Amino acid sequence: MNNIKVSFSIKDLENLTGIKAHTIRIWEKRYNLLSPNRSDTNIRNYSLVSFQKLLNISYLNNNGLKISKIAQLKEEEIPIKVREIASRAKIEDHSINALKLAMINFDQVLFYSTYNNLLESKTFSEIFYDVFLPLLNEIGLLWQTDTITPAHEHFLSIHIKQKLLINIERLQLLEPKPKSKTFVLFLPDNEIHDIGLLFINYQLRSKGYHTIFLGESVPMASLTDLLEFFEEVTFISYFTVYPLKDELIEYINDFNELLLQNTNTRLQILGRQLETIELGDLPKQISTYSSIKNLMEHI
Repeated sequence: MNNIKVSFSIKDLENLTGIKAHTIRIWEKRYNLLSPNRSDTNIRNYSLVSFQKLLNISYLNNNGLKISKIAQLKEEEIPIKVREIASRAKIEDHSINALKLAMINFDQVLFYSTYNNLLESKTFSEIFYDVFLPLLNEIGLLWQTDTITPAHEHFLSIHIKQKLLINIERLQLLEPKPKSKTFVLFLPDNEIHDIGLLFINYQLRSKGYHTIFLGESVPMASLTDLLEFFEEVTFISYFTVYPLKDELIEYINDFNELLLQNTNTRLQILGRQLETIELGDLPKQISTYSSIKNLMEHI
């Protein structure tokens, strides 16, 4: 239990649940929904049980129950009501909350039971778009605000990645489309965030395209080897942290000079680093995309 986070500040709860600290205080005072511990200096801190309860209260409130009605429920009735609504409402919201709890507790059983429940009504692509992507976006912000540690982020990422790899493996034996162009998926030097790129690989393979997944931190110069093997190559990369803002335009220009002189060769880029600069006029064989869905719509 020493590795599990069991105490949360009110700011942690705000970040994890999306409920403003001011609202949490009102719910405490007016409805007695939470009972925080207090330090010697009167600073609130909340137990893991309080965090779970607040997630459930938030879920009920977001699904139309007034907070005054929720306050009338007995403690044991709240999770029952959540399960009842989740069975007929948007399963995504409930699943995201469950996966947050799994992450906070490093609870592998909860992660896999939540995932398996999702599989009963959704395809893997739907799970990724509707649950994993929104969750990963939240996790990035939680890590930046010190609400969770890198260990929490790694726990969640590695289990999502395992599911991606299993689903990709099922497609590996399928023959690609006849005369299909080749997609080469890579991350630039020092970039290690490969979950988005893995999902693009899965999407392309499921559509029958030939893909070569190179993964993390690939030196640009080594990509020239691919051009000797394939006539028509589309490179795809995901810029999450690298290249850095002041190096991005130079990287794109260098890539164009080194790898895109053949008219059959293209580069397609995604990632939040693209939001940090004005890209201006890109070389004609380079395209940028705001999301994975946006990219897949154009392939």
